[in-house]
Amino acid sequence: MKLIKYLLVGILFGIVMTKSEAVSWFRIQEMFRFESFHMYGIIGTAVILGALLTFAMKKGNMKTIAGDVIRFNDKNWSVPRYLFGGTIFGLGWAMTGACPGPMFTLLGHGIWAIGLVILSSILGTYVYGALRNRLPH
Repeated sequence: MKLIKYLLVGILFGIVMTKSEAVSWFRIQEMFRFESFHMYGIIGTAVILGALLTFAMKKGNMKTIAGDVIRFNDKNWSVPRYLFGGTIFGLGWAMTGACPGPMFTLLGHGIWAIGLVILSSILGTYVYGALRNRLPH
């Protein structure tokens, strides 16, 4: 019964992804070809909203539902690291037509081929975890 809140948030996320057309391969293709502002508007709105909420959480000393203080750890903003990771992420997004969140929404829509992409993502995450100590961080 505790997990029902996660199911409801996932359903709401799927509805928002579908209604905003963020799961549309054609919208993603338009974005990567710089033919439409649609996806940039969605991503930009998410970034601005995320920044505002993060600012509010930091300044308001907000707590989680469990009552724990929300903490933000400092990051090492090493440019080559994020440039390389972002490039791999972007290439995967361009090749598959989906980033991690909408992949599950597409699976919920019955696009069974995306299951291979999800399995590949899980495998890639596993391989990264296995090689993490040997990689330059």
